[in-house]
Amino acid sequence: MDYEHALEFGAFLTPDAAHLDRLLENAQLADVAGLDLVCLQDHPYAAQQGDMWTLLSVIAARTTAVRLAPNVASLPLRPPVVLAKAAATLDLVTGGRVELGLGAGAFWDGIAAAGGPRRTPREAVDALIEAIRIIRAFWAGGSVLIAGEHYSAVGLKPGPVPAHDIPLWLGAYKPRMLRVTAQLADVWIPSMGYADPPALPDMNAAIDEAAVAAGRSPEAVRRAYNIFGSFGRGSEFLKGTPANWAVQLAELALAQGISTFILGSDDPRALATFAQEVAPAVRDQVDTERERRATQGLATQDERPVADDESGRNFVGGPGFSAARQRKGGPTREQAGLAGAEAGQADEESGMAGGRTRQTGLSVRATPDDGTRLAREEAWDEGDRPSYVLNERDFTAEQEATAQHLVDVHDHLRQELQQVRGIIAQVRDGSLGVGAARSAINTMTMRQNNWTLGAYCAAYCRVVTGHHTLEDRAVFPHLRRADSALAPVIDRLEHEHDVIADLLDRLDEALVAVVSTDAAAPALDTLAAEVDLLTDALLSHLAYEERELIAPLAAYGFQ
Repeated sequence: MDYEHALEFGAFLTPDAAHLDRLLENAQLADVAGLDLVCLQDHPYAAQQGDMWTLLSVIAARTTAVRLAPNVASLPLRPPVVLAKAAATLDLVTGGRVELGLGAGAFWDGIAAAGGPRRTPREAVDALIEAIRIIRAFWAGGSVLIAGEHYSAVGLKPGPVPAHDIPLWLGAYKPRMLRVTAQLADVWIPSMGYADPPALPDMNAAIDEAAVAAGRSPEAVRRAYNIFGSFGRGSEFLKGTPANWAVQLAELALAQGISTFILGSDDPRALATFAQEVAPAVRDQVDTERERRATQGLATQDERPVADDESGRNFVGGPGFSAARQRKGGPTREQAGLAGAEAGQADEESGMAGGRTRQTGLSVRATPDDGTRLAREEAWDEGDRPSYVLNERDFTAEQEATAQHLVDVHDHLRQELQQVRGIIAQVRDGSLGVGAARSAINTMTMRQNNWTLGAYCAAYCRVVTGHHTLEDRAVFPHLRRADSALAPVIDRLEHEHDVIADLLDRLDEALVAVVSTDAAAPALDTLAAEVDLLTDALLSHLAYEERELIAPLAAYGFQ
């Protein structure tokens, strides 16, 4: 029963008000580690939990790629119009990274104590159906004219319209809720503990049959799963090694059509292992089996009913779902505003400055430094940078992906640099105030994070402090232990991280000076010089870091 949806992996984090730093750091870790989703539970009546929407908004500001979702929103305490507006607004802010999970209600004593209604099971489902109608109508724009027993929106002029077609998730277990999921939802999201793997086949069948009866294709409902487990040497479900996990989750994908796996954990080591070891292995196993079936002409699914009308929303590749997680490449130097540069030509063949050739068998290539410099000042002497060469070896697909991830993260930082240059250009031509410029720059990853192995280590190293020492869990110490010959390179990278942090402070001071001098020409010239120096340093540093570390990271991993 493989619906052939692209596989996705996410983190289900606890909005613990006593440990919000840990929550935000884990969300950043999920983002830079390559997970697809970050989800939060929603219990407004729980004193120990922070507000779900507030926290998702903060997470949105600190991440760049992960999609965000309530898992699931407590509908009895969140009116549908307010939910629709909150989701649409955050979707616009994030450029289409929001999904909306809905729950009909649970823990009715808490809901009632918070001023919400106490509903019977039938009333809760009736109210959910009305809420979905209102939410869909709100997002569609135009007037909303829905009068229900539990919710009404009559003559409402909705807005804003979200940036994309927001998928609706439903957590469902009982027969009627499964039918509603098949008829109205885009994603079914059960949880282990409420629906363990042996219960999934019957629930899946109920959704398939109800979807067909409603004129939808079974594939219109994506199957997600909140999972819980621990890494070790056990043989039970999700109690073993990462390799054991991969086999078990691949079987769920191929036999039960589960394509989104969301790990409930607040342990950064578990989240990193899930993202870096389990997810790639599951994708490889599922892809291999799907290719085998396609080659042999085998059905990818058990015999399933086929809808007469397969025009249901959100088929594979349709709105709300990506065929695969895509990351855009970073800008060239020319796109970053650098005149006269032909990006990549200087080192295209050598793979590193000075013509030295990497002999590692690694297909991932470091982003070349074309040697263009804009500033008169130099951030450092590039001639004394140490180098490291890894002996020739072959790499697995997972190791290649680890190396590529560093390049992907750096590409995002290059894109941010392009934005910085654009912001400063607007300040100089008078179209943007200095205060707005400082605000924009301060929200960027390069400013939020420490410079420790680009964006990855910045989040990763912050995550582990407070529970484990930096030496135990951070990436640089790990690489030092893996190969002592890397020590000079790591020392140099750490020094350059500190210099870049200083350059960002200098840029901020230059922005302040523009204000204090009422945008006098000398202050604007200093501002331009500072952003040029930052550009020289950052692009040079990112190229150097990739050149020296993509092979060691592929060989030794992040931890």
